[in-house]
Amino acid sequence: MPQKVWNAKRERQYEHIKENERERGRSEETAERIAAATVNRTRTAKGETKKPKSPTERRNARHAASAASRKVARR
Repeated sequence: MPQKVWNAKRERQYEHIKENERERGRSEETAERIAAATVNRTRTAKGETKKPKSPTERRNARHAASAASRKVARR
């Protein structure tokens, strides 16, 4: 599921998240979906997407990414 527009860092991030989700007992399909969504959300928050996002969209993406990391930290 990795995208052609992802750089090497995002590819590694995707694989790392996917592996962690598989270790937690998620199916391959679900792990891939979660990993891709996380990478895309991070790319949006960091302004790495092809199409420029509005400041509101970037802020919302940053908020979602930080909320997701807090949720993972609580596990």
